[in-house]
Amino acid sequence: MTRAPVVRRALRMIRLVTFDLDNTLWSVDTVIRRAEANMNAWLLQRAPEYGQLDSVELAAIHSAVVDANPDVVHDISRRRELVLQAAVERCGYPASVAAELAAGAFAEFLDWRHRIEFFPAALDVLEQLAGRYVLAALTNGNANFERLGLGRFFSFGYCAADVGASKPHPAMFERAIAHAEVAPEQAVHVGDHPVDDVQGAAGAGMASVWVNLERIDDDPGATATVDSLAKVPLAIASLAAARDSSPPSP
Repeated sequence: MTRAPVVRRALRMIRLVTFDLDNTLWSVDTVIRRAEANMNAWLLQRAPEYGQLDSVELAAIHSAVVDANPDVVHDISRRRELVLQAAVERCGYPASVAAELAAGAFAEFLDWRHRIEFFPAALDVLEQLAGRYVLAALTNGNANFERLGLGRFFSFGYCAADVGASKPHPAMFERAIAHAEVAPEQAVHVGDHPVDDVQGAAGAGMASVWVNLERIDDDPGATATVDSLAKVPLAIASLAAARDSSPPSP
């Protein structure tokens, strides 16, 4: 007679916390600009003709690559490398040479793309939470959490290329829930984007913590909102306490 309420309460406990990466744990805009600058410098040393392509030509090449390879819409790494290859071919290089140069240029991009500076308290927050919950990384980008040394915190991670869809589509959230073997109500997503993160999590039945570092006035409907990463553990603890204190569903 006493076991049923205990089981229902256990089902309400938060067990999984997923994190967006770019602009949640670090600022990404400067990182991408620097990575692209170093990628272009690397390529120009080996294919100087690449510098003669203007923005209009590059945009047309990008559109042509996506039209010919619709499966790369959500795979930004493969898309960037294919665009680089097509651009180098446009400069008159054979396909085999263009593919080799594109791979090298993209490797240069990825190297610099992973040279990031974490927001204050980011690593401390992850360390705190990793001792209480299963943590996972969910990103539309191509940052690799293991390459960033975050494997000690995150048990697993997914990107848009893994699931064939970008947030706010529920596929990535649902994959994480299935991976962790939890119910949606046992999971919380933490992210900065009001649509991709907050509304995306809601679409998968998850609670959300909106990391509103810029203190935007609009309310995207997050379960909780913080203006500092340092406040995330308390926000999640408050959500957990609220669930524990509310009457269990019949």
